[in-house]
Amino acid sequence: MTVPAVTHAAQRPAGDRYKWTALTNTTAAVFMSALDGSIVLIALPAIFRGVHLDPLAPGNIAYLLWMIMGYRLVQAVLVVTVGRLGDMFGRVRIYNAGFAVFTFASILLSFDPFDGGHGAMWLIGWRVLQAVGGSMLMANSAAILTDAFPKEQRGFALGINQVAGLGGMFIGLVAGGLLAAWDWRAVFWVNVPVGVFFTVWAYRTLRETGRRDGGGIDWWGNLTFAVGLSAVLIAVTFGLQPYGGHTMGWTNPLVDGLIVGGLALLAAFVAIENRVAAPMIQLSLFRLRAFTFGNLAGLAISIGRGGMQFVLIIWLQGIWLPLHGYDYSDTPLWAGIFMLPLTAGFLAAGPVSGYLSDRIGSRGLATGGALLFGASFLGLMLLPIDFSYWIFAVLIALNGIASGMFASPNSSSIMGSVPARLRGVASGMRATFQNSGTAVSIGVFFSLMIAGLASNLPHTLTNGLQQQGVPAQVATQVGSLPPVSSLFAAQLGVNPVQHLLQPSGVLAHLTAARQQALTGREFFPNLISGPFHSGLVVVFAFGAGLALLAAIASVLRGTNPAPAPNLPTEETIADVQHCNNSVD
Repeated sequence: MTVPAVTHAAQRPAGDRYKWTALTNTTAAVFMSALDGSIVLIALPAIFRGVHLDPLAPGNIAYLLWMIMGYRLVQAVLVVTVGRLGDMFGRVRIYNAGFAVFTFASILLSFDPFDGGHGAMWLIGWRVLQAVGGSMLMANSAAILTDAFPKEQRGFALGINQVAGLGGMFIGLVAGGLLAAWDWRAVFWVNVPVGVFFTVWAYRTLRETGRRDGGGIDWWGNLTFAVGLSAVLIAVTFGLQPYGGHTMGWTNPLVDGLIVGGLALLAAFVAIENRVAAPMIQLSLFRLRAFTFGNLAGLAISIGRGGMQFVLIIWLQGIWLPLHGYDYSDTPLWAGIFMLPLTAGFLAAGPVSGYLSDRIGSRGLATGGALLFGASFLGLMLLPIDFSYWIFAVLIALNGIASGMFASPNSSSIMGSVPARLRGVASGMRATFQNSGTAVSIGVFFSLMIAGLASNLPHTLTNGLQQQGVPAQVATQVGSLPPVSSLFAAQLGVNPVQHLLQPSGVLAHLTAARQQALTGREFFPNLISGPFHSGLVVVFAFGAGLALLAAIASVLRGTNPAPAPNLPTEETIADVQHCNNSVD
């Protein structure tokens, strides 16, 4: 039997002080990486104004989508690969390099020298590099903690780490609004001093305490996985953009080709992994019930959570806040503030559930969290468009609590079910499910929302404009524009009606009262409310269905995870290593 090599550091226990050092550093890393996945979402209005990019100009929707989804796409593609590299060459080594890359990219992001499309491409390009560093951090942090903490404390440690990651997603929504109100570059500046400090600290204090798994790199597996998954996620991005006379691009031959080609490459990847000597991922891990069903449950919850955040931001910024007297230019900041109950609920429940999972097990907590998650979607589905805020606050707080109840126990169950030598790749696979779910969620939820709007919005918008004196030809032209443009304009703090009517010069020929009505805070929100609510019902019903699927998968994980056949346990590896040392 071949036994993985053991470093000298792995032969001595990681001291009590060291495990807390590892927890502090990896928690900061995961928090920063996740924060940057969402901070741009709320700061996009300031960023677009800062680089002088018109959100409604043809083609600029692509820049917006890539600013949002590009970061998640790269992380989804790379985390398994860098997790495997951590198993091979040392998890701390890859992790430390990731911190340095992440910080370097953050510095360059804050010095964008261009305007317009070139400025947007600069940001997208360095965001890709930043995501590479973030992938190296996320893929190895859970493995480092699993190596450093004893079994009875892993749930707590992994729970804190997982809460930090998802908490970064929630806090980024608020931080993006606050920082962007000062200066859009501050969204990227905030990473620099924190990144420099923790990079230096990581290099000085972290050490290898786990076993390294030697072997080569599965180049064909890496290539087919990266290209295949990228093709599918890129297709989702193009599918959201108008094509021909359609409101979305799902009939675009390029989209169909990318999806078919991507799925074919992923199928080839599975075939390759079953044949190579040193596979990129261990497909045999899927023989573990806790690993398989835990990841399926996590995927379903991440799709629901990511899409819900995006929809709630549009709901607040495009409709509810303008109806309550907030200027479009101020809505991004206040949308983040009004979503604070979501963040508070998550931060309150996450650490507690991680602590409890070490004592009462993971399955009950994770299943209960998934069910509560679905119940919050049903509650949101019943809300009117112009809701009473306290009811909204209670529902999103419950959603945050549900996410916290689910995240820590689920992560602990997944990581605790795998042998020590495969923790790096297992952590990467878990992060891939999570990041893929977040990236796909925007495409899925936004497609459902646009489909709901497309059936009613053109007619509603055309009639509303004509009632205010806009000529039929101009009203029809504006009403026939893709719904995605109106949604993005509202999210980016632009009054869509004023923006769309200005080129025609129609506003100058209307009475002052009608000009004020058309360009005021209430005309567009009132106009879009009916079609938007139809889309919300579909979106939230879909989210509730995902939550139910997650709960079923969580129940099926079992109560006592055991290693799958042909996967050596930690005790077996330790015994064989002891025998080898005795012979020596």
